[in-house]
Amino acid sequence: MCEFVHPRQLKVSKSPWGPEDEIGRLNLITPESRAKVMASMDTSKTYDLSVKYFMGMPSWVAAGDPPFQIWMTHTPKGNTNDDLMSATQEGKELISYSGDAISMYTHCGTHIDTFNHFGYRGKIWNEFNEEQHLGSRHWNKCGPELYPIIVARGVLLDVAGAKGVDMLPDCYGIGKDDLQETMKKQGVSIQEGDVVMIRTGRMTVWPNREKFSNNSPGLNIEGAEYLAGLGAMILGGDNIALEQAPSPEKDNYFPVHTYLFSEVGIPIIEMLWLEDLAKEKIYEVGFIGKAMPIVGATGAPLQPIVFPFK
Repeated sequence: MCEFVHPRQLKVSKSPWGPEDEIGRLNLITPESRAKVMASMDTSKTYDLSVKYFMGMPSWVAAGDPPFQIWMTHTPKGNTNDDLMSATQEGKELISYSGDAISMYTHCGTHIDTFNHFGYRGKIWNEFNEEQHLGSRHWNKCGPELYPIIVARGVLLDVAGAKGVDMLPDCYGIGKDDLQETMKKQGVSIQEGDVVMIRTGRMTVWPNREKFSNNSPGLNIEGAEYLAGLGAMILGGDNIALEQAPSPEKDNYFPVHTYLFSEVGIPIIEMLWLEDLAKEKIYEVGFIGKAMPIVGATGAPLQPIVFPFK
C-alpha cells in the first residue's frame, strides 16, 4: 500500500500571462524557441511516441468511461445490398465502398490533458469557474483547440532504466531524489520550456489491461513540484495517468493532476511510448505534436513525433 501523506492547502492560481490566459506554460512556445529546437534536430531519424488504437486497448475506465470502440458503417457487400445512396447497382459493385466510425473517451490512448480536466472546488486554472464558464456540452474555457503546435526540447527521464529494472514496482512514487539520480546518470538537465517525459517501464506490459492499468508507478507530488520548479512546460509519462496509483492523499485521488493544472499551468501527456528511445539511450530530442482541436474538451489525442538532437 502507498504511504499516506497529509493533504496540502489547495487552491487555483491566477496566470502570470494575464486574466484571459487559457494555455498556461504553453505560452513559453515562441517563434524563437521553435527555431532553436528545429535547428538542433537530426531529422534523419524519427520516433513516434504514440500507441495504436484498437479494440480492447488499455484505457481509463475506472470511473465508468467508455473504452475505445470501432465499427463499420459501410461494407462493400452491404453497400451493394442497401439502398442508401443515389448510385447505380453497377456503380456500387464497382467501387467497393467501406466506412467506419469510432467512439472513445477523450483520454484514451496517447493524449494531452487540458486545464479544465481537474480543478479545486469548481474552479480551474486562472480562476475560471463552472458557474460562468461551463456550457451544456463542454467547458467554454481551456479547451485543446487553443493549444499551439508544440515544438520544444524534449527530455526523457528513464527512471526505471536508471534503477536497473524493466519496470518500477507497483504504486512506486517517483520523487525528487529519483529524478535527480536519473538526470545525473543520463547526464541531462531540465531547462525552461522542456517537455519532460518520464519512463516507469509500464509499457513493457502493454497491452495487458490488468497489468498496465492497476496500481501504476508514477510521479508523486514532490517529483511534480521539483520538475515544475526547474521550468518544465509539459510533463508526460508512459503510464495510465502520469502519477502513482492509488493516490497517497486521503481526499485527493489525483494530487499531481490538480497541482499541475490548477496551481502551475502545466499540461500532462499520458500513455507515451518511450521504449524505443530508452533502448537506444536517446535522452534529448526535438518534440513536435498537435492536439486534436476538439473545442472545449478535457483532453485530446496527440501524436508526438520526436527527432534526436544533433
